[in-house]
Amino acid sequence: MPLRVLICQETLIIRDGLRSILEAEPDIDVVETTDSGFHAIMVIRSDRPDVVVVGIAPRGISGLELVRRLQKENLDEPPRVVVFGMSFSDQMVTDMLRAGANGVLTGEASRDEVLATIRAVARGQTMLAPEVTERLVTWFRQHQIGPLGSARPPVPDLTPRERQVLLLIAQGLSTEDVAKDLYIGISTVRTYLHRLRTKLDLKDRAQLVSFAYRAGLMASLPRDQVGPSAS
Repeated sequence: MPLRVLICQETLIIRDGLRSILEAEPDIDVVETTDSGFHAIMVIRSDRPDVVVVGIAPRGISGLELVRRLQKENLDEPPRVVVFGMSFSDQMVTDMLRAGANGVLTGEASRDEVLATIRAVARGQTMLAPEVTERLVTWFRQHQIGPLGSARPPVPDLTPRERQVLLLIAQGLSTEDVAKDLYIGISTVRTYLHRLRTKLDLKDRAQLVSFAYRAGLMASLPRDQVGPSAS
């Protein structure tokens, strides 16, 4: 059964571009495109899409308010939400994630990134654009003040490779960059990420980054190795 996607985006060229990308995929069905937040809500109620791709400022209500309203809809299975915008302030990213967004993409996203994000979000994962992940990493670096002592979460037994993957992800590297750094396949990295989420009882990449810093794992790295450009 194809993945059903609704596009609610205020900018025509972006709306049509997303539709063109998604409709070219045999496993994705675009149920509707609209520039209206209110129309999107009506479509969601009637057609029950799996994923909604929403812009920052659709007509009628903002993307943020649309995300909030979807959490209050009386739906058996609320759609997963990917926010797509040309740029985001730190506050907007925070507000969108708190409101219930499951993915964040920027105008720099490639075709493959758009498809990978929508499919991953549909599977229950949370996906963030690389620059959004970098902001998250920067925040944790700036707010890591001394040992956390008893506040640190316990770290279960991890294999050396699992720990390597976790530390690289926490430094802001993408799945592809981790694969290159460790000379392993992308699918292998994804397997390790799945194992890490299962062992640590975490849902997504953002929680893995948070865990690595809260658990003090990043404190063992040389300072010049902590950051998005580390290898």
